[in-house]
Amino acid sequence: MSKLELRNGVPVVGGGEALPDRRGCHHEVGMTISQLKNGHKIGAVVLAYKVESHVKDVIENLPDSIDRIYVIDDGSPDKTGEIVHALDLPRVRLIRHDTNLGPGAALLTGYHAALRDGMDIVVKVDGDGQMPLERTEDLIVPIMAGQADYTKGDRLSDPRHRQSMPRFRLFGNMMLTWLTRIASGYWHVNDSQNGFTAISRKALEIDNLNLCPYYGYLNDILVQLNVRNLRVLDVPMPAIYGDEKSCIRLGKYVPTVSMFLLRRFIWRFKIKYLKRQ
Repeated sequence: MSKLELRNGVPVVGGGEALPDRRGCHHEVGMTISQLKNGHKIGAVVLAYKVESHVKDVIENLPDSIDRIYVIDDGSPDKTGEIVHALDLPRVRLIRHDTNLGPGAALLTGYHAALRDGMDIVVKVDGDGQMPLERTEDLIVPIMAGQADYTKGDRLSDPRHRQSMPRFRLFGNMMLTWLTRIASGYWHVNDSQNGFTAISRKALEIDNLNLCPYYGYLNDILVQLNVRNLRVLDVPMPAIYGDEKSCIRLGKYVPTVSMFLLRRFIWRFKIKYLKRQ
């Protein structure tokens, strides 16, 4: 079970890494997820596009504390949807897009389904097996403890965690992380491209939450959370890379997301500072 405890005044989650005190709030100490759950309903959104080789293991390795799993088959041309359907598991709900709408659109589909079902916390994972699912509850516990509204994985803070990350990915990630800090106003955030996240119902219910449909959606949600003054917390965890193939082409991805972040910075500045004045 995941625990939240203090080490030298700094929160520590189940994997043993200390979480930096970014907000100065430590509400719960030494509590397990079983003790904190107290009727909370927890959902997980699994983004599934061309992941027929991995999606079954991802679903089966999500912890029992997850009440409902929403698998979003985003128009996948392979057998991803058929494999999920064949599992016939009570807590799994398969939602299919007729065409590929992009990961941001798929995530919104999952978030909306979870809200309709009354989920209080929603974890987001990818179906490609690149996320350390044994750390899922480490994302959930700080939200349950009232310490954060949104938690995300961080593979960059600890040099040991980023050892398996390809150098070109590490460089691109670090560059986009700095640009995301500027665009979002969350200067403490690391590993902006980490898609292993959890979000509270409070954060999901913000007005007009609408994400960039394609890559850039992870940065986009941070910008929108900052405009609403919501709390974001990084959870250190290792990078995992296997035989899965990425659809991302960094030569196009980094410039595209960089320009998107410039536009979102201007939007945030106007909304948060100019209009409020």
